[in-house]
Amino acid sequence: MNSKNKATLIGFIAILLWASIVGLIRGVSESFGATGGAALIYTVASVFLIFSVGFNRLSKVPPKYLLWGSLLFVSYELCLALSIGYANTGRQAIEVGMVNYLWPTFTLMSAILFNKQKANFLVVPGFLLSMAGICWVLGGDQGLDIASMIANVQDNPLSYGLAFAGAVIWAAYCTVTARIAQGHNCVTLFFILVAVVLWVKYLLMGGGEMDFNLRSVIYLVLAASAMGFGYAAWNVGILHGNVTILAGASYFIPVLSAALAALLLSAPLSFAFWQGAAMVCIGSILCWLATRSKASAPVAEKAGQSA
Repeated sequence: MNSKNKATLIGFIAILLWASIVGLIRGVSESFGATGGAALIYTVASVFLIFSVGFNRLSKVPPKYLLWGSLLFVSYELCLALSIGYANTGRQAIEVGMVNYLWPTFTLMSAILFNKQKANFLVVPGFLLSMAGICWVLGGDQGLDIASMIANVQDNPLSYGLAFAGAVIWAAYCTVTARIAQGHNCVTLFFILVAVVLWVKYLLMGGGEMDFNLRSVIYLVLAASAMGFGYAAWNVGILHGNVTILAGASYFIPVLSAALAALLLSAPLSFAFWQGAAMVCIGSILCWLATRSKASAPVAEKAGQSA
């Protein structure tokens, strides 16, 4: 196996690691609380990143990237971790994670609107299909049912709202950093900042008791590894592997994530849920295909610099 194929394989490992994040974050939050669990995950992941990715020399990093990258990255990760942690049930955590996976579609739409990314007509059905897929997921076992969808969201508007806000924020991060990062990657610093903000929130607002036991510690290490090593592995894949293959494969993360989370959380999912998840994936792929001939830089941005 040549070096490019090895790098591509490492990139696939990153995709599998990221796909496990929803289930693992939820598992950690059940023992340590939404805020405390997230703080622990990003603290341990920061340590992993320090030794695997290291630090950029901040003196060489564009100040605009440090400012906006930090603000948007921290905001996104807070939305991601807390939306899953605040979910009332395992099934709801999976649904919340699916809402978060609107980010690929939103990223491409942002690139088209703000970065002058050229696209063909496929972007319209792609966007509509992704949105319809989320409605299908939130409709419960009935599929596309507006009344059930509204009732579902009203049951926990905070979690669903944070997940949707996170998808929008990540799209903004990818769009902005694609223009101002100049090839720099400060993911280690950003993870440390996320951990600091979460610990401040935990200390000021309280996050409940933490239950340290063998199961909870294993979940914590696995979640932090998926976060930290996922970014490190993707960096290898995106820099030295086949970017086109990896970018295309990344659009199947929602389905893989739901499958792994359902297994980890013992949360059975209906056929209607899988229909909606498939619609989200297909919609994202259509958006990707709409820009593929013009090299979709924002798609690769998530991995290079950042679920």
